[in-house]
Amino acid sequence: MNKLNLVKQYVLTKYGRRFSSKEELQRFQQQKIKKQLSFVLRHSAFYREFYEDFQNELQENHWESLPIIDKSIMMNHFDDFNTVGIKMKRALEIAFEAERTRDFTAKIADISIGLSSGTSGNRGVFLVSDKEAEMWAGAVLAKLLPGSLIEKQKIAFFLRANNNLYSTTENGRITFQFFDLLDDFSTHIHRLNELKPTIIIAPPSMLRKLAEWQIEDKILIRPIKIVSVAEVLEDLDKRFIEKVFQQTLHQVYQCTEGFLAATCSHGTLHMNEDLVAVQKEYLDEEKGIFVPILTDFTRTTQPIIRYRLNDILIERKAPCPCGSHFLALERIDGRCDDLFYGFKKVGGDVGVLFPDFIRRAIMLASDHILEYKVTQKDLKTIEVKLKVNASSETVKEAVISEITKLWNQNRLVVPDIHFLPYDLIPSDKKRKRIENAMRGHFDGKIV
Repeated sequence: MNKLNLVKQYVLTKYGRRFSSKEELQRFQQQKIKKQLSFVLRHSAFYREFYEDFQNELQENHWESLPIIDKSIMMNHFDDFNTVGIKMKRALEIAFEAERTRDFTAKIADISIGLSSGTSGNRGVFLVSDKEAEMWAGAVLAKLLPGSLIEKQKIAFFLRANNNLYSTTENGRITFQFFDLLDDFSTHIHRLNELKPTIIIAPPSMLRKLAEWQIEDKILIRPIKIVSVAEVLEDLDKRFIEKVFQQTLHQVYQCTEGFLAATCSHGTLHMNEDLVAVQKEYLDEEKGIFVPILTDFTRTTQPIIRYRLNDILIERKAPCPCGSHFLALERIDGRCDDLFYGFKKVGGDVGVLFPDFIRRAIMLASDHILEYKVTQKDLKTIEVKLKVNASSETVKEAVISEITKLWNQNRLVVPDIHFLPYDLIPSDKKRKRIENAMRGHFDGKIV
């Protein structure tokens, strides 16, 4: 590892990119994207062909008007998409072998290979060069470390799969230990008590389990910073984890497509607009609900230009006290796959409900709900799993009342609501408290 690249990116991220206005930030992005496009057109056969009819936009640097791509396009054209000549077949062989053996150190030359979790039903392959990993690590450490780079830290990182990318953060003063979510709980408990991490990074479902172990005295740890990753962070979990560990729970929005957002000192999640440009495809502009279209101007191995994610984000209306000009988010609401649908009472068309609407209905129903999962089975059926610390029948009646109220407010036919025991435990699969299990739905239209 070239530590100089890491340190340079750390210093640049933490001290060098302090934009005095949104306009200054946008000028910075324009310059970076122009340089990125110049590189991409020379080295990616896919983009050269894809932009063949957009020469005017390229010459004028009107990148905002270039055509949009998504994960399926990137994967279908993987061989010509990446700029280092790696073929999909070979990349998948290495990635699946790593998953099988749980040894994630293999590379092709200086390129690390990984798999996305595939929560949207379409697993992705991602490529990261050593230099990109070093720059990523510098940016992550600048945004996440509670102190300086020279202070000693012990990081416990819980994830489904390790990658050379993550271990890049380790150096002489920073100890990084990967905790495999496939390992049993007793192994985690033993290793945590032995490591006594100062920083914990994990999905909220795992963080909640750690909080329970802390209450039960199974673990005795005093982390100075806790970071939620990989899953939607629910208010129910956030409050519980913060209460147990007596600190603000921070959050990172990281996926195959890049290091997208991190919380500031006030706990507000800001998009990393010093690394990616964010365009908004609004689903509800008045409420600030949008799907992000990303352009990453730091990665060249697998270039991300005008890439539509499947995530639903909600922008923050009030300015953040930290003063950053980076886009602030109220929350990550879920995925487009997990919009709920219902028949309209008039006309028979199909209406849409955002995951946050469902989440709020459950939270309004009762303070006695400890855990829950709501699944739409079809247009007429909702399945609810509850873990409560009170009379279950009373809580169920309150849940039925709030869901009925929500559907009625949106002029939708109220579905049948079935209750099942709560039987979910943390695992290597991303937890989804709000899930649409129907097949064949898109943008409010059944197809």
